[in-house]
Amino acid sequence: MIATPLALLVSDSTPSIPLAMLLIFGTAKLFAEIIERLGQPGIIGEILAGIIIGPSVLNWIQPNDLLTSLSELGVMFLLFRVGLEVKASELMHVGGTAFLVALLGVLVPQFLGYTLMRMWGYPNVEAIFVGASMVATSVGITAQVLSAKGLLHLTSSRIILAAAVIDDILGLIVLAIVSSMAKGSINLLEIGLTALGAIGFTYLVAKWGTQTMSKVVPRLEVGLHAGEVQFNIALVILFALALLASYAKMAAIIGAFLAGMALADSVDQRVHDLAHGITELLVPFFLAGIGLRMELSAFSSPSLIVLACVILAAAIVAKLIGCGMGAYALGRVEMLRIGLGMVPRGEVGMIVAQIGLSMGIIEKPVYGVVVFMAVATTLVTPLLVKYAFRGAEHDQPEEQFQLG
Repeated sequence: MIATPLALLVSDSTPSIPLAMLLIFGTAKLFAEIIERLGQPGIIGEILAGIIIGPSVLNWIQPNDLLTSLSELGVMFLLFRVGLEVKASELMHVGGTAFLVALLGVLVPQFLGYTLMRMWGYPNVEAIFVGASMVATSVGITAQVLSAKGLLHLTSSRIILAAAVIDDILGLIVLAIVSSMAKGSINLLEIGLTALGAIGFTYLVAKWGTQTMSKVVPRLEVGLHAGEVQFNIALVILFALALLASYAKMAAIIGAFLAGMALADSVDQRVHDLAHGITELLVPFFLAGIGLRMELSAFSSPSLIVLACVILAAAIVAKLIGCGMGAYALGRVEMLRIGLGMVPRGEVGMIVAQIGLSMGIIEKPVYGVVVFMAVATTLVTPLLVKYAFRGAEHDQPEEQFQLG
């Protein structure tokens, strides 16, 4: 697509930074307002804003390093804020169920995606990569939807969040395996160490993070006086755990979420309010950024259009069936809520597809199909969650059950 004069202005040069932020933040909030007045979740409008002003439609702005950084910060603060609203003990309480939900929510999409691509005539390794791109739920999108609707107090929401964190780890293992297969050999030692590091890091922080922070934060507060002391401490912990998560080969946002959980009992409302303000500023860049990456190559031929629609349907059904089966003991209503809550792929699916594209395993048209699937599942998730959780905003959490 030929760049418009406006698109040419929005580059990485200094004068364009305010323009880029104005375009994305302004249009995202405008579209969110319009969509909410139509009775639908505002997150849909923010993603649509990215699609419309991005390369797919108006081409006013294109993804660049600045916008990618703002997007990454946005989803980090989103997960941090959500973590502040969730107690680690609550997630540990549903850990057995969440693991089963995550495991089946990985196996079913991988199998279904692989099978469909093979039926379509694509090579074995390319089919495996497409299946892998359908595996991991976007914990950022899931958290935003549940938080915006005031659903974080529900047992099903806790299971969804815990399962999304777990399937990020499982998705990491799947990606390591398929990447090794693409290179012609599987390094079991490397995959085992990666899995051990990710699991160990998550368990240690979830198990002892809250207890540790309840001792560390008050002691640090006594000796510090500059600025917003509690918030400054919280930010240091946020970035430190995000960095450690990266070293553990996990997404930095998982570290941000764990940091919020660890601090939930140690900080006052002021920290929650400040984190909420930063989230309101940065999250539109994360959501609009998903729309900016919409690929029109998925619609370059009738067969690709059909494939894109089939993969999208499979992505939704696979999570509904796989994750729903993992929550079978909780009943049909909870199965539906958990299955639909795990649908969004967002940035996770695109990252897997990007790796496959860079390795020369996934062709550009198939990459477009995967990106379409990732964006579309993100767009439909707020609607699916609204349907599944209708009337549940005032429900009380059910504390009595525990599996595993």
